[in-house]
Amino acid sequence: MKSYEVALVPGDGIGVDVTEATVHVLDVVAQKFGFVLNNTQFPWSCEWYLEHGTMMPVDGIETLRGFDAIFLGAVGWPDTVPDSVSLHGLLLPIRKAFTQYANIRPHRLLPGVKGPLVADAFDILCIRENTEGEYSGAGGRVHQGTNDEVAVETSVFTRTGVERILRFGFEQARARRGHLTSVTKSNAQKYSMVFWDEVTRELSAEYPDVTVSNMHIDAMAAKMVMAPQDLDVIVASNLFGDILTDLGAAIQGGLGFAASANICPDRSGPSMFEPVHGSAPDIAGQNIANPIAAIWSAAMMLEHLGESQAAAALLRAIEATTAKGIGTRPGKHTTAAITAGIVAELEH
Repeated sequence: MKSYEVALVPGDGIGVDVTEATVHVLDVVAQKFGFVLNNTQFPWSCEWYLEHGTMMPVDGIETLRGFDAIFLGAVGWPDTVPDSVSLHGLLLPIRKAFTQYANIRPHRLLPGVKGPLVADAFDILCIRENTEGEYSGAGGRVHQGTNDEVAVETSVFTRTGVERILRFGFEQARARRGHLTSVTKSNAQKYSMVFWDEVTRELSAEYPDVTVSNMHIDAMAAKMVMAPQDLDVIVASNLFGDILTDLGAAIQGGLGFAASANICPDRSGPSMFEPVHGSAPDIAGQNIANPIAAIWSAAMMLEHLGESQAAAALLRAIEATTAKGIGTRPGKHTTAAITAGIVAELEH
């Protein structure tokens, strides 16, 4: 029987709630399809930071290195720890240390879910560059607290980084409907984004079976609202991808359905899977958080681990659950009820 080592980092707030729900569902699907998930839980969080002064131990990265996958619940407790501390202390170091350069976010309406748009049939896969670009952390501040204070933050785009994320996007488009849209702002950013456009054109020659479009970030934001059904695979930089994926979550019905994967494509390190709804401290522990984004992220994890049948069955169970109206509207069903609905579908 195959077994996989999974690091669980529930984190903060509802991250704990949705991780517990996800583990329950994963236990059921693993038993059904004949494999084992050996889960090891780590208490790294803002609470850990307040006690230890760091978001994770100094050997945290090396500890995670031996796992097949990492599942993250949510991180953040802004009333006590600034988001810049929690983000740069846990999530970003993991992404960079394990070269998880491809952030994958699926955007489509689940059955029974009503989004805010007229469109009711769209299926967008957003690929966000995940380790450099605008979130590289290159910069600094001088003369702080004076009228002469200066803050500089420099985006870093390497040929290696841009080419590999675009190539990843081309491969995803080839496996889907054969269309890729590269998103930049090259009319205003005449160095980094023009460079990105140039690399896109170079690579497109290697993928004659993929139709390529180039679109500016502002036009893409409008396109996702006005005609999301026309989009297939979107590839964007770290910042632009971050913005577009939150917009994608909105058009698919809200952050409760926003699953994601941080992929290390060459598998030299573990990949990380997480819902992207945040920790929502105000509703933590109340059994009202929607676990669907987390469970959908777990399905992406199973696919990455090679358990494709289990992943497909789990996604079908989610769809069958929402088709019955369970988990489709905030506050209508409890975390436990949504979880039970998905488990019931798996056990059919």
